[in-house]
Amino acid sequence: MAIKSNRAVRFCFVWLLLLQSGFVFPLPQPCRNLVLYFHDVLYNGFNAHNATSTLVGAPQGANLTLLAGKDNHFGDLAVFDDPITLDNNFQSPPVGRAQGFYFYDMKNTFSSWLGFTFVLNSTDYKGTITFSGADPILTKYRDISVVGGTGDFIMARGIATISTDAYEGDVYFRLRVNITLYECY
Repeated sequence: MAIKSNRAVRFCFVWLLLLQSGFVFPLPQPCRNLVLYFHDVLYNGFNAHNATSTLVGAPQGANLTLLAGKDNHFGDLAVFDDPITLDNNFQSPPVGRAQGFYFYDMKNTFSSWLGFTFVLNSTDYKGTITFSGADPILTKYRDISVVGGTGDFIMARGIATISTDAYEGDVYFRLRVNITLYECY
């Protein structure tokens, strides 16, 4: 028994020395980085020809053509099929579609939760990248998880740093999505 505990003490001592000396395990290097923009135009009752998203759920008594006015849109659920571009111009040719949903999940601050997939079909990119995570909207840069992909992005894992690039009231917003992948096959 004394021999086993003596080995454990030595192992812990060596481990602490390594940590104390600044020995750090190397972090994985990114294998791919790309920046894309997606443009969301929320249906407001008047823009059916231009809308790329719509409310499908709202608090009881709320109107499904307008976001809930109080409590930071708490309880609103929207689905979207938004164009993805290589630059921040809404009129640029799309390289794919962002398809998914977001819902406003906090009463005390402006925040949402996102679950969506980039469906890419251009000469540069073919396949999908899937994302999910919390979006504290008032924070300039937010990280959400890249949880998978197909095609050129098969089994991708990484981080997407999103930022609100532009918005017009409750009807339009554009997100800049900086995707850093750490697992690429």
